[in-house]
Order: sequence, then C-alpha cells, then structure tokens
Amino acid sequence: MNGLPSPQQLRYLVALSEYGHFGRAAAACAVTQSTLSAGILALERQLDAAVLERTGAKRPVFTPLGRDLVGRARTALEALNAFAESVEAAREPLTGPLWLGIVPTIGPYLLPRLMPRLRASFPGLRLFLREDPTERLVEALEAGRLDLLLVALPCDCGGAATLAIAEDPFLLACPPGHPLAARAEIPPGALAGERVMLLEDGHCLREHALSAGGLAGAAQDVAGTSLHTIVQMVAGGLGVTLLPRLAVEGGVTAGAEVALRPLVGAFARRIGLAWRARSPRGDEFRALVPSIAAALGDR
Repeated sequence: MNGLPSPQQLRYLVALSEYGHFGRAAAACAVTQSTLSAGILALERQLDAAVLERTGAKRPVFTPLGRDLVGRARTALEALNAFAESVEAAREPLTGPLWLGIVPTIGPYLLPRLMPRLRASFPGLRLFLREDPTERLVEALEAGRLDLLLVALPCDCGGAATLAIAEDPFLLACPPGHPLAARAEIPPGALAGERVMLLEDGHCLREHALSAGGLAGAAQDVAGTSLHTIVQMVAGGLGVTLLPRLAVEGGVTAGAEVALRPLVGAFARRIGLAWRARSPRGDEFRALVPSIAAALGDR
C-alpha cells in the first residue's frame, strides 16, 4: 500500500455511500464530480483493491471491502474531527465556525427568533446552517460535516449524545366547519374515524405525531413533504392534522382557513440538541441551551 488515505479521500468515500450518487456526493464535498471520482480511483490505487464495482450501473455499487471501509472511514473521520475540536474547545468557547444541522419542521419557525439571540450572546460565533431530514443530518454528523444538530426528540441519532431542551405541544388543525372545530379542546379518542393528514415517511414529525397517541382508529393519510402543503389540504376539507405549536406560531397556517384546537394530554414532541458523543465541545454546545430555550419560549 502506497501511503495512507487522505482525510479528503475518506470524506469522498463516506459521501458517496451516504448519497449513492457521484454528483450529489461531489456537491456535498464542495468539489466537482470528476475530482471526487479521481479521488476514489486514487484511493483504490493506493489500497491496491477495488472499493466500487465497475458494472456500469447508474448508482455506485460498493464491493464487500468497500462497504467495510466506509464504516472504518466514518470512525477515522470522527477521530480526526475530535482532534480538531479539541483545539476549538481550548479557545474561547463558541467562537469561530460551527456547522449546525436543523430539521425542516423546526428551522423555518425557530431560526428567526433564535439567530438574533445567538448573535447577541456569541458575537464571535460564525454559524453555518444545513436543513435536512433527521436521517441525513445524523449521517452528516457522523461523517464530520456537521458539528451539532437541532432536532425533534426522540430520534434515531445513532451513537450521538442528545439533550432535550423543551417540549413543543401539538395542536389539531381542521377546517372551520368541521365538527371538531366546535370543541374548545380535543380529548383522547376524538380523532377516531377521522382522516389525519401526515407527512410522508422519512420525516420525523410523522413518527412523533403517531407516537403522541390519540390516533387510534384514525385513517392515516400521506399528504406531502411539507407542513405548508398539509395545511392547504386541510383547509381544502381533505382531513385534519396535528401541527407543532412552534410551526403554528411561526406562521405555517398564515392565510389558510383552518381552525386550531389544543389537545388534551401529553401530545408533544421534544426539541433538543445532538452531537458526537466523543466530541470535546459538549460543554460549549450546552452553553447554547439558554438561548434556544429563550427562543422557544418567545411567544
């Protein structure tokens, strides 16, 4: 073997596994597709072994060795990130760049309230944002492309450390003329027989709504990929839905004719942080909690 793989080659390998597409993997690594392909080929030459099958398939197909090396590359990158993070942690806390991942059902509604607080409390912090579903964010965190996640809990965060900050209750949204709109609050079991519009599979809010309870006997229906789409379908009389209060306060129902009613019981998701368990910056990340909690409470 002629030398050790470079960190960039390991990032190319992990990104290609994560995205399953040369173009998207290259974009995630901020390089051209030809650069990424050349990096993978150079890695194979260094290893004197194939990590990809040359079958002409449109999507990259990893060899058994390649799949094993992806896992090892993730571990190596995590160690390298911890090495770099230890330097950041030794400096003044929460200064310099920080890559934050945030899920789409939180970002648009919380960031307008959170960003001014962070700028005021941590003027030396340079925050770079990425919005994606939880699964993609966790993969980016594990690969070292993100430092911290702002997500809805519980979630499958792999081996990441998590910290819950606040609860975000669900509200029922229904057409104004719906029988449930006549109630001041919605008791458990009242949704039985209703057509409940939910986000499609892959969105954590769908799982949180299902696990919140109260949907026994309801007909679940996939409505779309965004809360705004669901709200418009509810306004059109196609069903009812559960919306996080954060999204409602952030204007997700603005301009739509829907009635909003509170739910009786513990119908809520939790908003929290996640970071690599071995990161030395855990205390720094915890220092963000008061600003996030204040933004969540700014109603």
